[in-house]
Amino acid sequence: MVVTKRILVDMLLQYINRTIDLSSLVNWAEEMLIEAEFEEKNFQLLRDIVARIGLSDVREFGLTWDDCYDYLHKLGYDIRVE
Repeated sequence: MVVTKRILVDMLLQYINRTIDLSSLVNWAEEMLIEAEFEEKNFQLLRDIVARIGLSDVREFGLTWDDCYDYLHKLGYDIRVE
């Protein structure tokens, strides 16, 4: 599997919309770090975000709304809650 910006955005949106829980998101991220390749054009950005998500089940790191907002912004998306 190749992790693209779109795939990562979809996973973050699923988490924000509570379609998946944090545990599922972290498991996905850890699996992608081990098994997947990253889109070459955005390799560093995608790998850094996925790596950070993979640590989100550790209390010191966590995953906040601001983190999700920042990741989506870095990926070229701006979100608003209405």
